[in-house]
Amino acid sequence: MLPVHLQPESHVPLYVQLRDQLRALVHAGDLRPGDRIPASRELAIALGVHRTTVANAYAELESEGLIQGHVGRGTFIRANGDGLKITPPAPPVLDGAHGIRWELLFADERGEEVLSRLTAAAPDDALSFVMARPAEEHFPIEELQTCINAVLRREAVDVLNLGPSDGYGPLKEALLELLHKENIAAKDENLMVTDGCQQSLDLICKAFVRPGDSVILENPAYPGAFAIFNASRARCLAVPVRTKAEPGTSLGMDMDVLEATLAANRVKLIVVTPDFHNPTGMSLPLESRRRLLDLAARHSVPIVEDHIYGRLYGRPERVPSLKQMDRSNLVIHIDSFAKSAFPGLRVGWIVAPAAAIERLRVVKQNTDIHTDQLAQASLAEFLRRGLFTRHVAKMRKVYSSRLDALDEALRKHMPAETRWTKPEGGMCLWLELPAGFDASELLIHAKERGVLFAPGRYFYVQSPLPNTLRLSFAAMSEKEISRGIIILADLLRVEMKKRERGVRRAERSRVALV
Repeated sequence: MLPVHLQPESHVPLYVQLRDQLRALVHAGDLRPGDRIPASRELAIALGVHRTTVANAYAELESEGLIQGHVGRGTFIRANGDGLKITPPAPPVLDGAHGIRWELLFADERGEEVLSRLTAAAPDDALSFVMARPAEEHFPIEELQTCINAVLRREAVDVLNLGPSDGYGPLKEALLELLHKENIAAKDENLMVTDGCQQSLDLICKAFVRPGDSVILENPAYPGAFAIFNASRARCLAVPVRTKAEPGTSLGMDMDVLEATLAANRVKLIVVTPDFHNPTGMSLPLESRRRLLDLAARHSVPIVEDHIYGRLYGRPERVPSLKQMDRSNLVIHIDSFAKSAFPGLRVGWIVAPAAAIERLRVVKQNTDIHTDQLAQASLAEFLRRGLFTRHVAKMRKVYSSRLDALDEALRKHMPAETRWTKPEGGMCLWLELPAGFDASELLIHAKERGVLFAPGRYFYVQSPLPNTLRLSFAAMSEKEISRGIIILADLLRVEMKKRERGVRRAERSRVALV
């Protein structure tokens, strides 16, 4: 394999690192004209990156005349390649039939495939554990329709017009009432409505992060978060999430590693999901939350708290959110209706100090002016009538039952060497296959049997563990969950038997040689 070493924590895009290192290998004579280099898929797997990363690097090298691909044969170093070129020439404009090589004009790797893979529609007959989304069969459609009709009768002209960037007044009032019931002290100047948590993260990144700034993320983490910070050229520092209890440690983000990372780096933001973390389902214990807040205050680093799953707890006891516990005014709290009610309406919010909200409001004006007014007004009515509170209470019971069904199916059918997390709410569970297995390879066989899941490699900021995967259970019935796990368990046993036979054959071969 090529002697290439990529640095995910660098602000230099991965494809640029790869392009420059391959060019240097040619210049040094380590790669000679006629040498075959790995296929993009093969090299992507070896380096633990997306195929797009390698494809973009290869495309630029090919435009320089350094490499050339041959259908059916592979990609080779060209005899007339010029390894001394520092920058590629301008992308060629081809004839009218083909147009411009658009991939050579892209500024960076914002077109990563992870989010599109995780949000792609599954076949109707598939048992899909991929998307962490609400159960659509429980959408309170009639109640929402009543709210929409009431809004249109009462304030159609207002909601169909342009509105304030920080949010529609009646929705902000309803959200403030909800926040006060959850013991989060906030006023109008501390609240801004957004298009959801993804936009909230994007606005926060634009408002606070410059190229080269260090941002701490959990590892693994929500891919949408590190996609945003990577695109901004931030230096993403990974802090591991513990999924099994060990003496002297607690579950969730590793506080010892966090403390060491803060001590060794000048950090701009800490981004964390303390409740039912995506993808592991882990929640930070109370003592870890206190330590996190203390460390952030000591180093004067704001915390971005993603609370999107926070209401989906399965037990009556609730650990306070970081925002509830915040005494230093350093938590930026983001939330949304996407997981608890209607993902399609795209309405979320940010709670933060007034100065931060004012800056975020200006950034939002430069992005989309304002969030959909009709959606805001309809959700305000939904909140005012008490429908949101009743719906969330109902869904907590539904998801708790489905989580129990998933855990029971795993205990009953999975091989003993398999491990998984024990969430107390949320929508996700993290599963670890026996050592040496690759979840992406298992997915290939599972698809043939109509079962889909999300390989763990999609979620790592760095150092991906290939034997991990995420199971999202909220959108599946108990029967579907059980059927899906039985199929996965059967496939895993088949693969384990293949491995055992391979080991026995290898042992017999060694004995014969002796």
